[in-house]
Amino acid sequence: MAEQRLETESRKLLGRLRDVMASQAAGQQRLNQITRLIAESMETEVCSVYLFRDAETLELCATEGLNPEAVHQTRMKLGEGLVGRVAARRKIVNTADAPSAKGFRYMPETGEEIYSSFLGIPVQRLGEVLGVLVVQSRDARSYSADEEYALEVVAMVIAEMTELGAFVGEGDALMARHVQPVMIRGTTGQEGTAEGHVWLHEPRVVVTNPVADDPHRELDRLTAAVEELRVGVDKMLEQSEDKEQLEVLEAYRMFANSKGWRRRMDEDISRGLSAEAAVEKEQSLARSRMDQVTDPYLRERLADLDDLSNRLLRILTGQGKNTGAEMPADPILIARNIGPAELLDYGRALKGIVLEEGSVGSHAAIVARALAIPLVIHAGRITTEALNGDYVMVDGDQGIVHLRPDETVAKSFRDKIAMQAKAQQRYASIRHSPAETRDAQRIALHMNAGLMADLPSLDGSGAEGVGLFRTELQFLIRNQMPKRSELSALYGRVLDAAGGKPVVFRTLDIGSDKVLPYMKPNDEPNPALGWRAIRVGLDKPGVMRMQLQALIRGAAGRSLTIMFPFIAQLEEYRWARAEVARTIASEEKLGHVLPRKLRVGAMLETPSLAFAPQAFFDEVDFISIGGNDLKQFFFAADRENERVRRRYDTLNVSFLSLIEQVVRRCEASNTPVSFCGEDAGRPVEAVCFAAMGLRALSMRPASIGPVKSLLLRTDLGALRAEIDAARVSGAQSVRQAVMEFLRQAS
Repeated sequence: MAEQRLETESRKLLGRLRDVMASQAAGQQRLNQITRLIAESMETEVCSVYLFRDAETLELCATEGLNPEAVHQTRMKLGEGLVGRVAARRKIVNTADAPSAKGFRYMPETGEEIYSSFLGIPVQRLGEVLGVLVVQSRDARSYSADEEYALEVVAMVIAEMTELGAFVGEGDALMARHVQPVMIRGTTGQEGTAEGHVWLHEPRVVVTNPVADDPHRELDRLTAAVEELRVGVDKMLEQSEDKEQLEVLEAYRMFANSKGWRRRMDEDISRGLSAEAAVEKEQSLARSRMDQVTDPYLRERLADLDDLSNRLLRILTGQGKNTGAEMPADPILIARNIGPAELLDYGRALKGIVLEEGSVGSHAAIVARALAIPLVIHAGRITTEALNGDYVMVDGDQGIVHLRPDETVAKSFRDKIAMQAKAQQRYASIRHSPAETRDAQRIALHMNAGLMADLPSLDGSGAEGVGLFRTELQFLIRNQMPKRSELSALYGRVLDAAGGKPVVFRTLDIGSDKVLPYMKPNDEPNPALGWRAIRVGLDKPGVMRMQLQALIRGAAGRSLTIMFPFIAQLEEYRWARAEVARTIASEEKLGHVLPRKLRVGAMLETPSLAFAPQAFFDEVDFISIGGNDLKQFFFAADRENERVRRRYDTLNVSFLSLIEQVVRRCEASNTPVSFCGEDAGRPVEAVCFAAMGLRALSMRPASIGPVKSLLLRTDLGALRAEIDAARVSGAQSVRQAVMEFLRQAS
């Protein structure tokens, strides 16, 4: 009986809140009415609503019971006081003795010192905290679980009302959402700058009716929608033959049939929420948990639940992906995350990409680099802040996104783009000039590629060849293993498009953060140091052999250069080389044309290989230093971890000494050596590598112009002397000395 009474009271309160929403009252007046209604319903002296003024500051926007003069005056930082603690942790704080509670901060202007009990509920929508709902009373009592739950339901409605702009129109802090400028700091996934208009990969589902009159009708709607969802998942299971996809769909089916998930939504509906609002409340809680969970398995399961909730919301609202909106002429793609195949579907039409998740080595980042599209990852809140058509500027160099920027920011950003455009014009004039330094040292500049779409850049960038062709992209963008004939045709087209310029094909480099959709992932504690690249190839020789056959047939009698990734010791290279020899012998027996010339090299990505026996340097046809992995292993600093990766400078004397050692060992064996990676495309780092003896660098096409320009203006002998002097001085990094030298030389 008590539970039924609470449900009835909850429905009454939500009904009155809906009436407030429907009224013509101004925003502040609506918010004042809501705090009064909640205080009356909860039979408590105080009810207050705090909303975010900016990303870090909460503001008291309405209150019943506290000093009304404190409204829009009382502010606190995220994590400050009990209110800030609720917002920061996204968790309820319920205490009978607030002044003694951990984190309590006395705000004298509110007059709250006479109230002992405190219950704070996060006002959140889809994992984003919009504010905090608070009730307080003089009596020292803890609020019951039922009261907590009832207030959570109310907080959900306030979140939806805030999103719909119900409180806009009065008060300095009650600005409309999605209209004010926002700067979001993320991580660089692909360098470059772009401006354009937002295109949401997953259009937002908007719940316009959070409160419902008839719980029985809403329960029937939810039952019908869940049944439709289950049928859809079952059909996908029947049609899918892919083992990995089946596991994901089985997880979907488990959630779709979860009694606990359904029971919680039924309870929300019984208290007055609509079916859509009940689903979104569950989704918000799941997203909130997902942001706080570090275990990868649990995060995956919560992500499955989030996706399932999205599907259910689209069924209930009828708001599908196809909203009728037209993609703008200058689209900046916004998404939580995106797969490589979906990204390739957009192609070069995109001006920029911004993701809430992702990693610098993810599939999306690889494709973005291949397409030379600026990419920012880890851009928190971007999918909840952005709307289709919003003006946005992406600074991939700094990892910053300016959404709806004011004119001052926009002008500064455009000035930066204009300067880059002028620089590109200068680079065009030296496109076909050799990269020869002032002291007559010739440096070969090559480009990295991974798609046929990259090859037109070969001539336009001035690259002398392809120093790295990533063959794994063709495996990553498919739902099943590509056929040998398909790969052979692709490799042939790559060599055709290169027009006789050299192309280095790196064999399949998977594992770590590059997991094939049709290959069962390994549950490894540290995938970057696990079963990946050449280790997969040697353990699965059938896959390696198939790719080697495709490369040989694609060469069709032309020169062929093959490079094995992640070689850590001499024996691994010998095993891989032996597989090449067996494949050549087999192809000859089958009557296939063999390459006119075959070169087989290795990527040096582990410090161990720098100390390999001399036999390795004698036997290998060439070496490419894989700077991205080598640096993270050398410094024991995960390049996905912002806290540590920026602490270690490429121009650290220890790292340069390692590069110098590799160069000397290669010179002793007369083995060609190059440097491939992000640092090769950074002009200052590139000239330092050249000063250490490297005579070949491979980078993204857009970096060739800036690197060549600096090389043409640099005397490597003088720069090397400056580097050596800095090393002798005991400096940890030579960067400061190098920058001063380059300034004086320019």
